[in-house]
Amino acid sequence: MKEPEKHNMLVRESFTRQAENYAQAPVVTDRDRLERLVRLVDAKATNRLLEVATGPGLVALALARHAHEVVGVDLTEAPLVVAERQRQAEGASNVRFEIADAADLHFADGAFDVVVCRFGLHHFMDVPAVVAEMTRVCRPSGRIVIEDLVASNLSERGAFHNHLERLRDPSHARAYPLPELLGMFTDLKLEIEHVSSGEVVQSLNTWLSVAHTPKMQAEIVQKLLTEHAELDHASLQPWCDADGEWHFIQRTAIVIGRKLSF
Repeated sequence: MKEPEKHNMLVRESFTRQAENYAQAPVVTDRDRLERLVRLVDAKATNRLLEVATGPGLVALALARHAHEVVGVDLTEAPLVVAERQRQAEGASNVRFEIADAADLHFADGAFDVVVCRFGLHHFMDVPAVVAEMTRVCRPSGRIVIEDLVASNLSERGAFHNHLERLRDPSHARAYPLPELLGMFTDLKLEIEHVSSGEVVQSLNTWLSVAHTPKMQAEIVQKLLTEHAELDHASLQPWCDADGEWHFIQRTAIVIGRKLSF
C-alpha cells in the first residue's frame, strides 16, 4: 500500500472514532470563530461554494445561509453522517454532503466561486496537491479560503509541535508555518488578499479526550508538553491552572487568495 493510501486509512480510522466528539469540540463549535470566517468568506446569494474536509458540516451549513449552494466533502463517512443529521435538523435544502478525496476532487474545473477548508489542512499528507485541487475547481477570480493551525517558523520547534500532534492523533500530518502556506498560494498564482492570525486555547485533557488518545500516548504527550514547560519547545505556551489542569495555546491563521483569470 502506498503512503498516501496508508495515511488516508489513518484519517478514516481516526475520524470514524472521534466523529461525534469532534463535532462538539470547542474549536469547532466556537460561534465567534465560525461567524468571523463566514464574514471573511462574504458569500453572495448567487455563489456556489465548496468546503473541503467539512467534517460535521458546521461551516458548510453556516455558509449556506448566505449562498446559492454549498457542497461539503470529506474523506470519511462518519462525520458526514453527523453533518447530514444537522442539515436535516436545520432544514437546509441548498447543502449536500459527499465523500471525496481532497487531493483528487471529482468536480469540473472552475465549478465553484469560493473553496474553503477549515482545520483540515494539517490532516493532508500532500498539502500542495490539495491546495492545487482547490484552486483547480475554483473559477477564475474566485477565492480560496483556508483556516488552519500553524506551527513555528523555526524548524526544530515546529517539528516538536507536530510530533506532539501526531502522538495525540496519528491522522495529523503536519501543521505548516505561515510563511510556507503563503508560499504555496504564491506558487499557485493565488493573489493573497487577506492574512490574519488567531489562537485556540486548549485544555490538555479535553484535547486528548476528543481524539480518543490511548492512555500511554496521552501520558507521553503530557510529559513532553509539561516537563520543561518554561522552555516551551513546541511554541505552545503551556501553563498549569490553580486546579492543576494543564492548558496550552495553538496558533492559527486565515489566508484568503484570489485565483487570477490569466
